Amino acid sequence: MRSKILMYLFIFTLLFTIFIYVNDKRILDAKQQNIESLESQLQQTEAELEMLKDKSTDDYFNLQNNEDAITYFENKGIETENLINRIEEEIIGKNKADSDNPLVPQAGMEGKMQINKIKVLNHKWIIADFTDGTYWGEVFLTYEVSESGEIQFFPEKSFLYPLY
Repeated sequence: MRSKILMYLFIFTLLFTIFIYVNDKRILDAKQQNIESLESQLQQTEAELEMLKDKSTDDYFNLQNNEDAITYFENKGIETENLINRIEEEIIGKNKADSDNPLVPQAGMEGKMQINKIKVLNHKWIIADFTDGTYWGEVFLTYEVSESGEIQFFPEKSFLYPLY
């Protein structure tokens, strides 16, 4: 009789253990699914926030979205459709492997100063980022587009970021 009690006790313990395992696994799977759902929502929200940040800062100071600047060029008879690309190409085209970019008023210390990134603000102003590989800075340019389409650039102000 003692052996039957031990056998029933063993079977009861085994069934109880299986019940606890299945119940805990179901709870754990539900929690994991909830975590994955929340992570997905977080990624979507972060992507939307980043898109809104980019849109809010990039759209305001931009030649493409500045009706007054576009009207200025149209009144002079200048085609504005590819103007930003032409400006960027001309500035980047001044980067040479053997000399500094002439629009950067800083001399390269560790290499040649080259312009990397350009932002056309309106019909008169440009901001550009430059570097020599170690030192970097920004330059404020003004520009004029002649009626024949020739673009002239004038460096106004620039600065170098300090090395830390």
